[in-house]
Amino acid sequence: MNQDASYFFCGIGGSGMLPLAMIVQASGARIEGSDRALDQGRTPEKFDWLRGHGVVLHPQDGSGVTSPDQIVVATGAVEATVPDIGAARRAGASILTRPELLSRLFNAAETSIGVAGTSGKSTITGMIAWILDRAGRRPTVMNGAVMKNFADADHPFASALIGDPTLFVSEVDESDGSIARYDPTVAVVSNISLDHKSMEELRDLFGGFAGRANTAVLNRDNPETQALAQMLPPDQVITFSLGEEATLSAHDLQPLPHGIRFRLIEGWGEHDVELATPGAHNVANALAAIGAVRALGVSTAEAIGALKTFAGIRRRMEVVGTAGGVTVIDDFAHNPDKIAATLKTLHAFDGRLLILFQPHGFGPLKLMKDEFIDGFAGLLRPDDVLLMPEPVYFGGTTDRGVSSEDIVSGVRAAGRQAEALPDRAACGARLLELARAGDRIVVMGARDDTLSTFAGALLEQLSEKLG
Repeated sequence: MNQDASYFFCGIGGSGMLPLAMIVQASGARIEGSDRALDQGRTPEKFDWLRGHGVVLHPQDGSGVTSPDQIVVATGAVEATVPDIGAARRAGASILTRPELLSRLFNAAETSIGVAGTSGKSTITGMIAWILDRAGRRPTVMNGAVMKNFADADHPFASALIGDPTLFVSEVDESDGSIARYDPTVAVVSNISLDHKSMEELRDLFGGFAGRANTAVLNRDNPETQALAQMLPPDQVITFSLGEEATLSAHDLQPLPHGIRFRLIEGWGEHDVELATPGAHNVANALAAIGAVRALGVSTAEAIGALKTFAGIRRRMEVVGTAGGVTVIDDFAHNPDKIAATLKTLHAFDGRLLILFQPHGFGPLKLMKDEFIDGFAGLLRPDDVLLMPEPVYFGGTTDRGVSSEDIVSGVRAAGRQAEALPDRAACGARLLELARAGDRIVVMGARDDTLSTFAGALLEQLSEKLG
């Protein structure tokens, strides 16, 4: 990478852009950027932090892009009509997409671990990062979410880890097809299920990704990843499973109030494992992480020791607090698989669930309408309540053919309690009205940092109401 280059990140506050900008800055490059959220006054603390770390911020009006020497980095969510992109074209500046830039850094590394799959990517990436860090391997890590183990007062947005550029660990996204750009040393695929693309497209993308790796770490419990494992040479594959025969298999799962315990069978060996992150899905995530680091020569025992102190990922069933016997949980779940994992984990313990689910876009809502309905209808208990505002929308063009009302109507038709309300504020008021001691309020959704602010404010209001 050219250390004297000047990079302009359009949408620099995004979960995928901020950590990438920090990794690029660590190489010595100058970093500037803009963000619609900055212009709209959302999450000001994030932008204050960026300024404090030497990032020059501009309005997203094109005024920050003036030189042909700038490299403008755009996310897939940024449309060609955004003023910064128009300004870049007028100035003759280079334009890269986020995946183009990230894959260049990733592929340039001597050793790389790419973590892909419909669900679990951020947690598996965080687990791998923590294991390698504890093992003294100093990885560079690109995550799409804050890794609690690396977060401190100076790094509240620790979604990137700056380390040795020759060892690169990254989440890899299939939603925009950019997974095809990555050539990993180790490819992890947690699962393959409907999310943004058709199953046919997903099979091709994940198959190519795993096939290009020296080692593929694959989930035997998911039919699609199991099929993928059978297509690759056995010496190229590490498999993992909850209860079934695999390279790494977990047995005797015991839910704990703030974690889970299980027995790991690896060949002829057995290990007792305890995680500080709850849920069977996190057991699967841990197996994937152990498989990935094992491919780099880290022992299973060393990985298990590190995982015992893995604190988790922000907004993954993160307990915000409890007031008047009501617990507020902030959760990133936004597709049927993630929602199912959260509901199953929370239902291992007593207490009604009051769920606010804010869809992360009209497009995904339309694509996964039936899966959302079936998922909530099948996993909500009779006394649980689902509340849904309209999908998050911060501008741009979109098809609004399917709304939140379409989802809740289907859930109600299946005999479960669900309501569609005009906006998030109305959902918050309804949650306060419904909440009683013993309940757990779950704030679910993605692509909107203000959900965490909302969850925190909800806890304060509960404290005032219930004491």
